[in-house]
Amino acid sequence: MSKPNLQVKLGKITLRNPVMPASGTFGIGSCELIDVNKIGAVVPKSVTLHPRDGNKTPRIAETTGGILNSIGIQSKGLEHFIKNDLQCYAKFNTPIMVSVSAYSVDEFKKMVEILDKEEACSMIELNISCPNLEEGGKAFGMSEEATYKIVKEVRGITEKTIIPKLTPNVSDIVTIALAAQEGGADSIALTNTYIGMAIDVNTRKPKLGNIIGGLSGPAIKPISLRMVWQVAQKVNLPIIGIGGIANWEDAIEYILAGATAIQLGTYNFVNPNCMIDTVKGIEKYLVENGYSSVKDIIGKVEI
Repeated sequence: MSKPNLQVKLGKITLRNPVMPASGTFGIGSCELIDVNKIGAVVPKSVTLHPRDGNKTPRIAETTGGILNSIGIQSKGLEHFIKNDLQCYAKFNTPIMVSVSAYSVDEFKKMVEILDKEEACSMIELNISCPNLEEGGKAFGMSEEATYKIVKEVRGITEKTIIPKLTPNVSDIVTIALAAQEGGADSIALTNTYIGMAIDVNTRKPKLGNIIGGLSGPAIKPISLRMVWQVAQKVNLPIIGIGGIANWEDAIEYILAGATAIQLGTYNFVNPNCMIDTVKGIEKYLVENGYSSVKDIIGKVEI
């Protein structure tokens, strides 16, 4: 049997395979550790319009089955990112999904307007899990109205592939996903991290300088997988599944649940080569099960 077709499409962009890093877990230095031309896309850490220091330390704490992080979107700003990081990633023959974070709709619009002129930027991930300062600090992605407004406003600025990244910290992820679709999203990424906390029993103090942080890693996989499946039943857009993926088996679970592509995050810190291993594993699975394309198994979980 010939090699199966691993290509998938997100909006206007065709990826050579469905595997990519989650924002915040892959940087310029990572490009020296793996062959970037063998993954589906590059997703750098979320960038802000202006430079930002991030949260106070400590910023990372290990937990059972994962890690808590409270980095706080540390960023040197969009101008620095374009002049330095973006040009570095552009040396590879792999689409770049630029993740943007902002505190207002206007900031999102300004960033997208700037990125729209950058040929190296193929896709834009809207990190709407960040706080909306115009609405008292509530994350944009916790509101149907705010999600719809951001996507709609951005859609009017660019024809590039737009992918809102949703927060799982909501009562109904499906309604938020539908709002993103109605606003004009090309794809949806879910989920971001879950709000959590850890305490040092010896010092009786929180393990994070910011007290609370985002939980990622294997512990969240069953919950994020469930959300991907739920959204896939109602939304007619490609879904990028994220949360606790460490190997090809995890990836196949997400694809069967309805994900078109997947992102590996925390496990990149354990095994920098995990994305390449996952691509190989998906290909092997397809061959062994007689599938000619990864598209043949998207959403094919048997209920």
